[in-house]
Amino acid sequence: MTFDLTRLPDDFIDNPHPHYAALRESDPVYEMPGGGLFLSRHADLVRVYKDRKTFSSDKKVEFYPKFGDSLLYQHHTTSLVFNDAPLHTRVRRAIAGALSPRATTGMDVVVQRLVDGLIEDLEARHRAGAQIDAVAHFAQNIPIEVIGNLLAIPRTERAPLRDWSLAILGALEPEISPQQFDEGETAVREFLAYLEALVARRRDEGLDEAGDIMARLIRETGEAGEDANLLPHELLQNCIFILNAGHETTTNLICSGIFLLAQRPKIVARLADNPDLWPAAIEEILRMESPNQLGNRRAVADFEMGGRSWPAGTLVTLGMGAANRDPAMFDQPDEFRLDRSDNPHLAFAGGVHVCAGNSIARIEGQIALASLFSRWPDLQVAAGMRRSPRVRFRGFELMPLTLAGGT
Repeated sequence: MTFDLTRLPDDFIDNPHPHYAALRESDPVYEMPGGGLFLSRHADLVRVYKDRKTFSSDKKVEFYPKFGDSLLYQHHTTSLVFNDAPLHTRVRRAIAGALSPRATTGMDVVVQRLVDGLIEDLEARHRAGAQIDAVAHFAQNIPIEVIGNLLAIPRTERAPLRDWSLAILGALEPEISPQQFDEGETAVREFLAYLEALVARRRDEGLDEAGDIMARLIRETGEAGEDANLLPHELLQNCIFILNAGHETTTNLICSGIFLLAQRPKIVARLADNPDLWPAAIEEILRMESPNQLGNRRAVADFEMGGRSWPAGTLVTLGMGAANRDPAMFDQPDEFRLDRSDNPHLAFAGGVHVCAGNSIARIEGQIALASLFSRWPDLQVAAGMRRSPRVRFRGFELMPLTLAGGT
C-alpha cells in the first residue's frame, strides 16, 4: 500500500484507523514516499521511546529546512518536547516540579468549580434555544482557564491565548502553507512579547510568596547555564510550550470523549451507576482517540527494525494513534471497554518524554465528562460536526450538541 502524510486519503481525517490497521498488517515499518519510516506497532514505539542512544528527539536538523531562521524555529527547538539531555533533563526538572501533584494540590476543586459554571452557561443557552458547540462553549474553555490559572495569567489578558496556541501548533503539521507559517510566526512573536512583559511585571511585584507555576519557573531562571535550571529565553519558550501542550490536547480529549460516549449509552449508564469507572473511561478515550496522533525521532546511529537495517539520519514517525489500537497489545482494540486491567496506551508518549502534565489532563477530562454526562446522560452530537483537518492533533473544529435527558 501507499501511505503519505502529505497526501492523505479523503476519508483519513474522519477515520484514520482503517488506514493505520492496514499499515500494521501489511507494512508496520513503512518506508514513506518522501523518506523516513512510519511505525504503527506498539512494541516498536516503546522500543524507540526507550532507546535514547539511537533515537533523538532533537529537531534542529528537521526543523531548519522547514522554518529557517524564524521565531517558529527558535520556539520549537527550545521546547521541552523537542530536545534531548542535557537540555531536556534540566528543563524538565524545572517544569515537572512546577506540575507535580504537590504543586497542583486542590486542582480538582478548581476544575469542578470551572466546569460547573460552564454547565450553567450551557443550561442558559439551551433554555434560550441557542446552538451549543462542545468546542467553543465547553471544552476549549477548560484548559485555557486551568493553564491560565497555573501560569497566573490575568483573566482579562487570556483572550489571544487559544488563537496563538492553534497557530503555533498548526505549524507542526507534516506540510504547511505560507499562510500557516506566517500565522505561526506572528503568534510566537506576539506571545513572546506578552510573556516578556508579564515576567517583568511579576518580578517587580515580588515572587517570594507566590505559588503559581509562572513564579516557580521564574525562580528557577538565571543568566548562566551552570547556575540555573532555566535560562531567560527558555523560560519564555517553555511557558508557551506549557500552554500549547495542555490546551490543544485536553480540548481534544474532552471532545473525543463526548463523541465516543454519546454513541455508547450503555457505557454512560454504567458510569452513572459506577462513578469509580470514570478513570478507566478516560484511559479508553485516550487510547481510542489519542489527542496527539504522531511523534517524531531521528536515528543518530544505525539500527535494525522490521527485518531491515536503517542508517543513522533516518527520520522516524511514531504512529501513536495506530499503536494504541494494536491488537498485539490490546484485546478487541476497536471496542470501548471499561474492564481493561492493563491499558498501556501511548497517548502521552513514553520514556523520559512522557507528558509532564498528564495528571492535570486526566483530572480535567474526567471532571468535564463526568459532569456533562451526569447532567445530560442522553446528549447527542448534532448534524454539522466538523473535525479539525490536522493529522498530528486529532480533534474537532465544531461539535454541535443536542442536550436531552437532563434531570
